[in-house]
Amino acid sequence: MKWFLLFVVALGLGLAAASTSSSYNFYRLPSAVRPQKYHLQILTHLDNPEELRFAGTVKILVEVLQNTNNITLHSKNLTIDESQITLRQTSGDEKKDNCVSSTEVNSAHDFYVLNSCQELLAGNVYELSLPFAADLNKQLEGYYRSSYKDSETNQTRWLSITQFEPASARAAFPCFDEPGYKAPFVVTLGFNKKYTGLSNMPVKETKPHESLADYVWVEFEESVPMSTYLVAYSVNDFANKPSTLPNSPLFRTWARPNAIDQCDYAAEFGPKVLQYYEQFFGIKFPLPKIDQIAIPDFSAGAMENWGLVTYREIALLFSPNHTSLADKQRLANVVAHELAHQWFGNLVTMKWWTDLWLNEGFATYIASLGVENINPEWRSLEQDSLSNLLAIFRKDALESSHPISRPIEMVSEISESFDQISYQKGSSVLRMMHMFLGEESFRAGLQSYLQMYSYKNAEQDNLWESLTQAAHKFRALPKSYDIKSIMDSWTLQTGYPVINVTRDYAGKSAKLSQERYLLNTQISRAHRGGCWWVPLSYTTQGEQDFNNTAPKAWMECGKTGESLPKTIQDLPGNDQWVIFNTQLSTLYKVNYDSHNWKLLIETLTEGDFERIHVINRAQLIDDALYLAWTGEQDYEIAMRLIGYLQREREYLPWKSALENLRRVGRIVRQTPEFEFFKRYMKKLVTPIYMDLNGLNDTFSGIQQQDQILLKTMIANWACQYQVGDCVPQALQYYRNWRSEAQPDETNPVPLNLRGTVYCTSIRHGSDSDWEFLWARYKNSNVAAEKRTILTALGCSREVWILQRYLEMTYDPNQAIRKQDSMWAFQAIAFNEVGSLLAKKYFMDNVNFLFKFYYPLTKDMGRLLTPISEQVITQSDFNEFRNFVLMSRDSLKGLEQAIQQSLETMLTNVQWKNRNYHQMSRSIQKLL
Repeated sequence: MKWFLLFVVALGLGLAAASTSSSYNFYRLPSAVRPQKYHLQILTHLDNPEELRFAGTVKILVEVLQNTNNITLHSKNLTIDESQITLRQTSGDEKKDNCVSSTEVNSAHDFYVLNSCQELLAGNVYELSLPFAADLNKQLEGYYRSSYKDSETNQTRWLSITQFEPASARAAFPCFDEPGYKAPFVVTLGFNKKYTGLSNMPVKETKPHESLADYVWVEFEESVPMSTYLVAYSVNDFANKPSTLPNSPLFRTWARPNAIDQCDYAAEFGPKVLQYYEQFFGIKFPLPKIDQIAIPDFSAGAMENWGLVTYREIALLFSPNHTSLADKQRLANVVAHELAHQWFGNLVTMKWWTDLWLNEGFATYIASLGVENINPEWRSLEQDSLSNLLAIFRKDALESSHPISRPIEMVSEISESFDQISYQKGSSVLRMMHMFLGEESFRAGLQSYLQMYSYKNAEQDNLWESLTQAAHKFRALPKSYDIKSIMDSWTLQTGYPVINVTRDYAGKSAKLSQERYLLNTQISRAHRGGCWWVPLSYTTQGEQDFNNTAPKAWMECGKTGESLPKTIQDLPGNDQWVIFNTQLSTLYKVNYDSHNWKLLIETLTEGDFERIHVINRAQLIDDALYLAWTGEQDYEIAMRLIGYLQREREYLPWKSALENLRRVGRIVRQTPEFEFFKRYMKKLVTPIYMDLNGLNDTFSGIQQQDQILLKTMIANWACQYQVGDCVPQALQYYRNWRSEAQPDETNPVPLNLRGTVYCTSIRHGSDSDWEFLWARYKNSNVAAEKRTILTALGCSREVWILQRYLEMTYDPNQAIRKQDSMWAFQAIAFNEVGSLLAKKYFMDNVNFLFKFYYPLTKDMGRLLTPISEQVITQSDFNEFRNFVLMSRDSLKGLEQAIQQSLETMLTNVQWKNRNYHQMSRSIQKLL
């Protein structure tokens, strides 16, 4: 990654003072000093679009813990006038004058080292004052610019906003930019009085600027102690929607004035989930106010800044006439996630980024509980749990995956940790723990942990201690077990196990063994290794108790990490199946002996299949198809099992099946035998498509909300495989829309079917159909609708349209914002016609793309997902691997994404060589 040197000037001396390079090169700050308090004053200029900039002063009260001759902190891309730096002692026995004699920089770690004139003595407190200035950048991190078009005047309106996580506070002001250095902040913002200033805390005082006409200084209340990455401020001309829930802190939702009518849902939902967390954690929200604000240009989904939560527009704004149920649920989930952080992350913060998952895994899991509590009719807890598990069963089956808790030594590595492992796997292992501990001890352990480490920093072992004490107090675990031994096996090693269950039907027992599950079949079993402490919940055909998720036994690991053998007794005979992992409470796959699979298939295809819990039906589908993929199971068994879907009318099993079949379809559609797969998909989907009344707008009659998601998903597949009247019906909806006099105001396409109708109409439509939808994109004022359209525009089968769309995506003069470019690229790349175009574009323009996304290379990494899923030949794999070797400089910061993409390609090549003909034969037998 390219790092910029700190630019330092000494205006008072009339010459540039070049800082020397620092000899200190450890990646963490030295521990000789720590900040006690920050006074941060920033003047922001938004009036001249050619000169969007800020300047300020930070005064840091620094406590000295060990005698030292320097203060090392972080600064990045800031102009600092060294002649104005002051250092003075404020407490101690003898208050001596002090000063900064020289400075050094370490650009690799963004260190700014200030050497003091006199030694700084332990026990004393000093005030360090640093002036700084910079442009409001366009990189969507640090203190940056964003804009929107005023709908009445068509003029561009500018605003400023911060995004500091993980390590960009240093690009806004010099600071100790590590999560362990918590301190209170007093923020004062200066700006033209026609704007509003927001920060973490409420306004304390407003006064006129001493020299700039029409400018004001707004000082905010002193904050609670917090990490630098949670500091936030913004200067904008937004409107706000106050919430009206009683007994809630001041709660406001902000957006650009022409989108304020889309704030109602978030303004209603936010305070409800905040109150749920206050009850769940037993700790009141500690700030007097909370603002949530929708930013037009924003790189992350959202950011949990304490008291000023920032969001992408799609994650906060809701329009009843334009936002689908799926988008509404995602919005609720994001708001719940960010507000959960106000406790997990903000109140108690990880000591170092190694334990980022303590923030993200917890916020992901607790958000699911919050949404379920407020909207139980969505059944979103089951949906979230399964979605997380399906994502991790895929990602963590790669050898190139990583542990939940992993060492971090560079800023680029921090960014790579914001991935599915920290979020979804973190959430999944917490759910597992919740289920084996039970409600009482889980909640008591969390409350004890939060109370003990409030306003402090913690690591995962601190959490394990609190939970072990609660588990033993409430007898949820035997005294000989402790949470650390169990959970370290899930957080400190990569991957998850497959448990092989071999039943002895005569002896009514089963032998269990475990090994790491890997998609790469070239890795021998001897090298897979790994041992996990696995809580074993199970039920039998006679018992069918799927509500009891408490473990009946454990798979244990020996002192040297070896897996100990396990035998389960008192199982039924050969006329009854057994199912392990009730409600998929734990992250593992199960492979049964062939007779147990046969019994399960009989119940699913001919018996009372609905008595098997819906999540376990989804589990059986996922396990069977994965085990067939890696050759540990026969495709004939897997295809016979999913044949029962003809009877299934629940969302989750269909989701599980179709996610697996989509991956297979992307390989098979590049082969001569795709016709059999198409016929099979048509046969599979037709009965449920007809049962759900096709593309007819019958959503109002649907009682269960997840049935809306089912109908949306089935419609998508039905049009893709030209089932029934799906395509003609979609085209008719689109024609009706095109014939509207005011298509931006009136849209007859059913809200939850718009993604399918738009894509189908672009796929089968004309050039003018594409232009019509592009015009709707440019005119739309709703972020969720814009995302739907952006994806649909990639469905064209015209090479020239797709090529033009690729180039428009990265043209700064076009209407697609940088943060949304990934969605357009992915839509083109997942399209069978566009996949080769997208891959070629990526390889030909890798230098440009690196510069376009830098420093947010994570978004560039996401362009690789659709490319990697569609490489299926050894020659294409070799070509891409050679490209990677030749393009290292343009792929810096993408090492993890590259490794995982290459491994995904390799597993596709293996699957095609091993399974393609076998699966094709299995399908032909079913036709």
